[in-house]
Amino acid sequence: MRRWLLILGCMLCVLPVMAQSGFKPVADVAAFKQQFAKASQATQSIQCDFVQEKNLSMLADKIVSKGKFWFKKDNKVRMEYAQPSYYLLIMNGKEIKVKDGQKENRVSTKGNKLFEQINKITVDCVQGNIVNNADFNTKVLENGQSYLLEMTPVNRSLAQYFKSIHLLVDKKDYSVSKIEMYEAGGDDTTISFVHKQLNVNIADAVFAVK
Repeated sequence: MRRWLLILGCMLCVLPVMAQSGFKPVADVAAFKQQFAKASQATQSIQCDFVQEKNLSMLADKIVSKGKFWFKKDNKVRMEYAQPSYYLLIMNGKEIKVKDGQKENRVSTKGNKLFEQINKITVDCVQGNIVNNADFNTKVLENGQSYLLEMTPVNRSLAQYFKSIHLLVDKKDYSVSKIEMYEAGGDDTTISFVHKQLNVNIADAVFAVK
């Protein structure tokens, strides 16, 4: 299972730039945390398209994928890849469903240490407390249009997979517009989110795991 996808889904519940020119440390981090938490708690649902670019150390060309993303409180996430191949991830509470081509798997987070950590990240994201998550050392920067959260894992399990995770947050509505994940093995993934719709009606059936 693509564990980084699970963590990605969690990060989007709040819903670096390769060159960080123009970003500077936020002067009042406490005020940012308060506004970030307020916006997260007010976000009942998210629906958007995404474009993913993955750079593999063994390949010269990047791999580009496209798909759709849905989120609904509490703890419901659906990430559906449409191009170049179909891949589906659904998180509904403590239950996870993955479909890769014709193969389909269901997993429970109960009793699985990594999945329990992922579930904790999900809850922190929904509540707007991800900046305070003890599994990461987080720096908050800003420019005129965006905030940049540079998150470095201090938890050993997460550090096995990631060197760092960067969230680009839109200042207008505090939603995530881009995520960059730098993997421990040297690969990196950038996902950009477009056509975002907040607080729209999304049927529970979209998140069915049965």
